[in-house]
Amino acid sequence: MDTSPSNRTSAPPRRRTAIFWVSAVCAAALVGVALWMLAGNPAVLGGHPLLPGILLVALAGGLAWAVLLWLRRDVPRPRSRVRAVGAWAARLAVLALAAGLAWLNPFPYQTGATAEAGPASDLTVTETATAITMSPEGSTTTKGLVFYPGARVDARAYRDILAPVVGAGCRVVILKEPLGLSLLDGNQARSAIQDNPDITTWAVGGHSLGGVSASSFALHNAEIKGLVLYASYPVESLHGRTGLSVLSVSGSSDGLSTPAKIDASRQLLPADTEFAAVRGGVHAFFGDYGNQPGDGEPAVSRVSAQQQIAAATVSFLGRL
Repeated sequence: MDTSPSNRTSAPPRRRTAIFWVSAVCAAALVGVALWMLAGNPAVLGGHPLLPGILLVALAGGLAWAVLLWLRRDVPRPRSRVRAVGAWAARLAVLALAAGLAWLNPFPYQTGATAEAGPASDLTVTETATAITMSPEGSTTTKGLVFYPGARVDARAYRDILAPVVGAGCRVVILKEPLGLSLLDGNQARSAIQDNPDITTWAVGGHSLGGVSASSFALHNAEIKGLVLYASYPVESLHGRTGLSVLSVSGSSDGLSTPAKIDASRQLLPADTEFAAVRGGVHAFFGDYGNQPGDGEPAVSRVSAQQQIAAATVSFLGRL
């Protein structure tokens, strides 16, 4: 490496001070975002372990960087122009990482009126690091539904709307997706099926982006008998997939999975697909996680919409 004076210089004090504070901001961004998400959102620690794991690493890295900056605050560090450019690129990458982590902050479950067909005491709920399983209490069942949540939505946000399915005698496994994005592990339903060998008839379903993953899984796994789409549609044609029944439930006021998009999805779905539209329903009514940016304005209550969604799902799964 060329270490001649022309290529290796020490920044003047004022510039060193500016570099120090920019680096401090980067370290603070990592620490701040990690603490904000870990301490402020219960969906982070209650979800898939990948996100809190990354946040803990970011927190440790930010703290270590801050300590190192403080210990070396008055130490001149001669650098070549190439290394200086690399250092600035690294700072920008850290800020982009902090922004990306903040974007991954999930929509947490918000307690609200449920769409349950029966009392919650009729359900047995077990939770692991990667799934929430709900089973009918005191009875055996051979039918199951694996459900993929929407992007960055707390898995617990679907417990209430899917509880009537359990009340009707079906086991429901709600997946906790890595980073809240089903596309990172589209085959995650396979582990749920393997963990429940007593279930002989399986359906998969999903909300929004989760429905995309559910559709892909159903397409490539012949043992899946049913597909439930909540405000969602496939990206691949399912016409060649024999023995698959499909239910598509949507909201007429959905601002994300709009009625036009749902209508366009008909060409990718089997001809006998059952379509159910909730008049005045919006995207966020398919779970209990509050409002969602970009969504439409509802013209029906959340309770009424979820009762219709649950009823359509129970009826569909009962015919599998």
